[in-house]
This record gives sequence, structure tokens and C-alpha cells, in this order.
Amino acid sequence: MTEPGAGAAAGTGSEVSWAQEVEDVTGFWRGLGLPGLLDVHTHFLPDNIQRRVWAQFDEAGPKIGRPWPIRYRGTVEERVEQLRELGVRRFSTLPYAHRPGIADYLNDWAAQFKQQVPESLWSATFYPEPEAGAYVSAGIEAGVEIFKVHVQVGEFDLDDPLLDPVWGLLAEAGTPVVVHAGHAPVGNDFTGPAPMARVLAAHPRLCLVVAHMGAPDYLDFLALAERYDRVHLDTTMIFTDFWPTTYPDELMVRLADQGDRILLGTDFPTIPYPYGHQLEGLAGLGLGDDWLRAVCWHNAAALLGAPAPA
Repeated sequence: MTEPGAGAAAGTGSEVSWAQEVEDVTGFWRGLGLPGLLDVHTHFLPDNIQRRVWAQFDEAGPKIGRPWPIRYRGTVEERVEQLRELGVRRFSTLPYAHRPGIADYLNDWAAQFKQQVPESLWSATFYPEPEAGAYVSAGIEAGVEIFKVHVQVGEFDLDDPLLDPVWGLLAEAGTPVVVHAGHAPVGNDFTGPAPMARVLAAHPRLCLVVAHMGAPDYLDFLALAERYDRVHLDTTMIFTDFWPTTYPDELMVRLADQGDRILLGTDFPTIPYPYGHQLEGLAGLGLGDDWLRAVCWHNAAALLGAPAPA
């Protein structure tokens, strides 16, 4: 296996070898008695778009805001094999449309990825445009398992009127949508909890997965999960040394109480530290092995389905 890319952030295990990474991660889930990991927040994109995304991170562009070295910069095939070796049994592609007219292209690519990597979560995206209702409806009917929207990158309102029929379709179908709605890493006029709160008020049965636990507005997004029983939070990059904001200690009891709504997410491959650093951060919370088992496997398995035994 190709070694992960160099240049990870200091203090987060940049010197760890691939063999050690595999041992650390597989030892983690085996120690919990799990069959592996279910990661709802990983990314695979067409090569031309992936290069552009990584260029934004390399340049610490305006939507990134800080140096962000990428650890896992191999080919698609190499990155799939890395997840398999780590024991990640199901993982998403999570394309996200950043402008009108590109969602169909991304969704077609993600559908082909699903055919080539059957254990992956069939992912799709949408954007506020007149065609959105039609292609989201077609995706749901075809079997898309999870959608992704990214308002920080796409710069649109979650409650744009063009999306109202889309939210209605998704609420009825129950298909989860991973939503990057928080202000981190760099906020804009479209980020924050208020637009999501308005969408949920209109469509309370929506199954939403709040990316990065809504950072930095942890309280407001946790309150949405407490209010709406189909809202989940993913752990992506939270509780790591790299993430710029700290989860408030005073929310930990409430976070523990919502243990069945927390899903493992990592942002692989666009992270500057070994995959296992995310798991170390979760274990370090001291919320117990049952909580870890739920977050790393059982919650996502209940929501999205566990893979068939090998």
C-alpha cells in the first residue's frame, strides 16, 4: 500500500507509518468488538474536480482560511484500498454541487463509483435550480442512500424556494442528507443554524446529518438534534488537535444523551493527520465503550444499513 502523503499537522502523528495506522485503527474497532467502522463523511470526486478542491486546500484559499495539508493524496483506487485495510466497511463519496448545472455530472460519477465499489454508500448532491426536484426524485427512486449539500462552498440558502420540493421529497423518502451548514472553517452569509432551523420547521421529518457537528455553533445544532428526532450530528474533525474550535465541556452530558444520533465522520482523505486520530479523540471523551460502539457502527448501521458479512 502506498504511504499516505507527508505534511500532516504537527502533533497529530504525521510520522506514523501506514502499517502502524492499520494496526491502530483495526485494534480500536476490534477492541470494541465491532466488525469494522461505518464512516458517513468521506469524499470521492471526479479527478478534475478533486484536483481543484485540493488546490484550494493547498493554497489555503478564502474558504479554507488556514494551512491544511492533505495526508491521503493517492489515486481513487489507492484511497479505497486504504479504507478497506483500515476496516471501514461502508463509506460515502459525498459529492457537493458548488454551482448550477453540475449536480447531474457529479451524481452520474457517484453512481458509477457505487457500481465499482459496492460497499460504498451511493451518494448524490443537489443545488437550488429548477431541475433539482426531478433529479433528486430520480435519485431516490434509483436507490441513492445519502445526499450531500455544502452551503459554505455553494453559497446558497438551505431554504431557497427552489429547494422546497426537494426537501419535501427527502422528508417523505427518509433519505439522509449530510449538510455542511456551520460557519467553520470560514463562515459566510449562508452558514449558521438559522436556515436549517427554518427548513426543519417546514419539514420536521427530514433526516439531516449535520457535518462537523455544526461547528462552531455546537449548541444551536445540538438543540436541533434534541428537538427533531431525525436530525443527526457527524463527528468529522471534531475532537482532533487540528480543528480550530473546541467542543464545550458543558455540552458533554447532552451529547452523551444524544448518543444514538451521533455518527462517525472523518473527512477522509482531506485530513492532515492519520485516520486514527479522529478515533483517539472520540475515545478521549470518556463517554464509554457503548457510546463508541454506537457512534462508530450501530447508529449508522441502523440509519443506512450494515454491509453483508465478508
